[in-house]
Amino acid sequence: MERTLIRDEVSSIWANDVLPALVHYIELPALSPAFDTAWDAHGYLRQAVALLHGWALQLGLAGATVSTREIPGRTPVIVVNVPASHNDQTNDDQTSGNQLVDGNLPPTVLMYGHLDKQPEMEGWFEGLSAWTPTISDGKLYGRGGADDGYALFASLTAIRALRRAGGDHARVVLVIEASEESGSPDLAHHIESMHAELGNVDLVVCLDSGCATYDRLWTTTSLRGLAHVEFTVSVLTEGVHSGTAGGVVPSSFRIARALLDRLEDPLTGELKLPELAVTIPPALVEAARGTAELLGDDWATTAYPWIHSTHPDHCGTADHLLDRTWKAAFEVVGVDGIPSTSKAGNVLRPRTTLALAMRLPPTADTEACVAAVTRALTHDVPYNATVEIHTEVAGGWAAPDLAPWLDQVLEYASQTAYGLGHRSLGEGGTIPFMAMLARTFPAAQFAVAGVLGPGSNAHGPNEFLHLDYAERLTVAVALVLHGHAQNKKITT
Repeated sequence: MERTLIRDEVSSIWANDVLPALVHYIELPALSPAFDTAWDAHGYLRQAVALLHGWALQLGLAGATVSTREIPGRTPVIVVNVPASHNDQTNDDQTSGNQLVDGNLPPTVLMYGHLDKQPEMEGWFEGLSAWTPTISDGKLYGRGGADDGYALFASLTAIRALRRAGGDHARVVLVIEASEESGSPDLAHHIESMHAELGNVDLVVCLDSGCATYDRLWTTTSLRGLAHVEFTVSVLTEGVHSGTAGGVVPSSFRIARALLDRLEDPLTGELKLPELAVTIPPALVEAARGTAELLGDDWATTAYPWIHSTHPDHCGTADHLLDRTWKAAFEVVGVDGIPSTSKAGNVLRPRTTLALAMRLPPTADTEACVAAVTRALTHDVPYNATVEIHTEVAGGWAAPDLAPWLDQVLEYASQTAYGLGHRSLGEGGTIPFMAMLARTFPAAQFAVAGVLGPGSNAHGPNEFLHLDYAERLTVAVALVLHGHAQNKKITT
């Protein structure tokens, strides 16, 4: 296999094929269903699906099939089924995943990404916007390029470059969903119908995660769970003059604030419910210390766009890394019932609704967490005010220990693609599909990586895709696929 040919092929495809398609993709306001309930009527998600489906067909991988799967009332998924390379005799020409090789199902690599997007958000730099793709200083700005529109392009480019360089790969099934930013409510239904088709998944490659720096391959050791909690505190049937009601009718916001204090210490941010805490594995605590030495003491002060003299808790980089990946935390991400300041009349409002994004530890019992939060917000409410609550939950994930072969392959891939060794760390975000896959394929190995590094700001304004890092990650993925195929030849 010619490693130089892989790099050259990846660079050529990225420049001539991937980048123009990504520019077009960013122009599409393909909001996830949670942010566009009329997504089907608006058609943007379907335009994004058609764009990626067409690109995958145009790439012309020999033997590959590209299909868009539909379930009534749910977002579609793109499935690309790529037979093993000609050189890989472990499952050559197997497309169904069900044909036996030496009495066993052939190994399948399951690759994953998504194409749905978060809303625009405010605060884009002058000259930038969510739906206006802009290339500046080696970065492609615009919503969705890094999270996670590039995944299909990088995955299939890696396979094509690997084949042209004479490398091997096992059978690959690439799944691109369209509801991840909504918690993947539709994906499980598609995967259930595909279970036999997936076959023996023994390696999962996911490109929807992050990196701590842009100079090496980073893989993800854990992801937090996510609970979306929306609760409404009501005190009146309608708003009344604040002069006549103030001092008699309690403020719905004040009650909501008091209920939040049952969950969180308002000064430290520490969450109070014991169900929201887990014991961090000692090996990961030690790994965080090693990563902290690499990143330096000022990592937290440079990793976020702090305003003026605001600063993080001075507890050290290792603690910061663990806090953002293994501790529960929440943010009020939405408010209803409060008018904008330009329309704020002197009215004692009848109700306040708060939407919370609660990040839960990777190994926490998410159902127990939500039950505890629900009890705290609805039990013995001050003034006997009415509280209505709605919750949705997605589980966290902790990676299994790396098999020796994968550990070696990741190091080799990082050294070859970046010139520096592979490192790993936990991520604070959530990918619901990873927990689902871990339950379904408990013996599978995971290579979870991504381009969401310093400043990339997924979900917020000024999201960008670091183009050089994405190209190099594509090379690394090709080498991981080759290493997997070589390992299967040895062990089967």
